[in-house]
Amino acid sequence: QVQLVESGGGSVQAGGSLRLSCAASGRMSEIYTAGWFRQASGKERECVARINWNGGNTYYERPAKGRFTISRDNDKNTVYLQMNSLKLEDTAVYYCAVIESGVWRYWGQGTQVLVSS
Repeated sequence: QVQLVESGGGSVQAGGSLRLSCAASGRMSEIYTAGWFRQASGKERECVARINWNGGNTYYERPAKGRFTISRDNDKNTVYLQMNSLKLEDTAVYYCAVIESGVWRYWGQGTQVLVSS
């Protein structure tokens, strides 16, 4: 079992920045990939970025490229999502998740990000 707790969401004006954190606990040896997802109202959940837990390789989906940075601190068992130049369309609930046995098995409870004009 892995437990994930997100924090750092909130309200920000367009063009601003937020940093989300995801603290992981439990069977950390099973974590190979962590990722950030988001779900806007009325839309499907989408992945925005993921990171290899050991090597640190990263991958970004199109909405995140050039504006978001995913990182992890292995000592703190924490994954971060630095979001810059936020847009109205970035408004969503953001979730972190980790892969186990090839599927996104463990999820956090989500943190709300609201971008206003």
